[in-house]
Amino acid sequence: MAAAKTERLLNLVIALLSTRRALSKAAIRDKVAPYREAANTEAFERMFERDKDELREMGIPLVTEDLDGFFEDEPGYRIDRHEYSLPDLPMTPEQLSLLALAGRTWSEASLGGIAVRALRKLESVAPEDGEADEESGGLDRIEAGVRTSEPAFESVRAAVVATRPIRFTYRRPRGASAKRHVQPWGIAAWHGHWYLTGHDLDRGEPRVFRLDRIVGPVTAAGAPGSYDIPEEHDPRAVVASSLATGEPVPARLRVRPGRGHVLRRRAQAVETRPERSTDVWDVLEVTGSDLSSFADEIVGYGADVVVDAPPELRDAVVDRLRAVLAVHEGAR
Repeated sequence: MAAAKTERLLNLVIALLSTRRALSKAAIRDKVAPYREAANTEAFERMFERDKDELREMGIPLVTEDLDGFFEDEPGYRIDRHEYSLPDLPMTPEQLSLLALAGRTWSEASLGGIAVRALRKLESVAPEDGEADEESGGLDRIEAGVRTSEPAFESVRAAVVATRPIRFTYRRPRGASAKRHVQPWGIAAWHGHWYLTGHDLDRGEPRVFRLDRIVGPVTAAGAPGSYDIPEEHDPRAVVASSLATGEPVPARLRVRPGRGHVLRRRAQAVETRPERSTDVWDVLEVTGSDLSSFADEIVGYGADVVVDAPPELRDAVVDRLRAVLAVHEGAR
């Protein structure tokens, strides 16, 4: 369901729940913003009729009543609160904080807009006494963000939810690409990157894939629900274990003054050039956790960091830069 439609249905439900008496169509159109923005009355009528049917299909008790006992040509609408409501769900400040954090976690993601707006509407159950607010820190003070700039994220997420096999082209750390046929098991964020865990059908074993290395579209390669995800599977633990298998890489890097602050904080030794020197580089001795992730990190600094040694790290960085160049040349 599109996010705009989901938000419209949610706002309609809230409008019909927040009234003690049935609302006319005109009143509903006034209260629900997407209805107000309809091109004309006919467009609003069609939209509202579809939404009514959809709410009823969801099991929401939408009731039609006469607004006036003498005139039956103007029906009113409301939701039967007794049939709709759940038992009271008392929530502690800690639980409300977790709810807020869960909603705002997706504030930058493709799932974000409707989740955050729904959370705002749920804040009405927050404790009103000062002590509770002091304990929770206030819902508005909680901030979390997950950026999902990877184009493959939404397709992969949908495949995980549907337990549907997928195919995609995957760029290896050294730049070469290969086709992959995978049963996706989970998605996890680790050290600034998103990863897919799953069973590689071509290789016959579990594998981990970094989403920003997926090139081009992700396509369905099987029916939804065609496999089972292992019950004990923990995507984050699998990703952490997979990335921890590399050997530490001591490196000698040249860094422009005023750049590479994260590298500088980790450096075991720094050789700073005098200000009058024509050589504008500082030299750092830094150790990376493994070759692949260290090369990825260095590439992020662009022209501000150059690898002097070891040669295999320099080659890995060059391979990545060439892959980026090839993608942009192809786009042109």
